[in-house]
Amino acid sequence: MISQCVILKNGLVLMVRQYVQRGDIVWNFPGGGIEENETPEQSCIREVREETGYEVEIIKLLAKNGSKYTYQAEVIGGCLQVDKELEANTDILEAAWISLDDKEKFDSYTAPGARVGEEE
Repeated sequence: MISQCVILKNGLVLMVRQYVQRGDIVWNFPGGGIEENETPEQSCIREVREETGYEVEIIKLLAKNGSKYTYQAEVIGGCLQVDKELEANTDILEAAWISLDDKEKFDSYTAPGARVGEEE
């Protein structure tokens, strides 16, 4: 099972640039595998902290597609930094706030999710 998080702020969305299994480098929402004895929400909070350095609070569940949970969250602390010493981050190249208008950063999976809540 996988848990990921959409975090929006001032027309920007928090994303990580990473290697994926098929060998490509893509921009994704922060997230990853749900560990044993961990809820999807706990996984989402942990993954965001590990991959971006931010502490977040879950706002709501946006979607559940099979074994993938997608949440909307907001930053409540921390600072943007990828912990390169953490073994779980070997696939992460960088974390950044990406403009919603920067269309080449999004694909068919991330584009719809990045628009969630922008009218709020």
